[in-house]
Amino acid sequence: MVTQIAQRELRNNNADILNRVATGESFVVTRNGVAVADVVPHAERSGPPMFPKTKDLAGGRDTGFAVDRDAWLRDILDTHRMIDDDPLNGHA
Repeated sequence: MVTQIAQRELRNNNADILNRVATGESFVVTRNGVAVADVVPHAERSGPPMFPKTKDLAGGRDTGFAVDRDAWLRDILDTHRMIDDDPLNGHA
């Protein structure tokens, strides 16, 4: 079950809320009525981290991830083009 709480309530009752999270309850934290964060029980991950550390990639260490530099650069440029094409950001 997810309970919605105001940021103020999280601030004032953080110990109680974290105790409830530890028992499996989840919360959506709101600021001025707008959802801004989820407070959920911690989940252990098995396997490698989602993203390798930059120092491991730069150091040529075996991270278990194959890095395709050209594909990576294409992804960044494609994302940059999408952002630049946004008519709301003044770059259209």
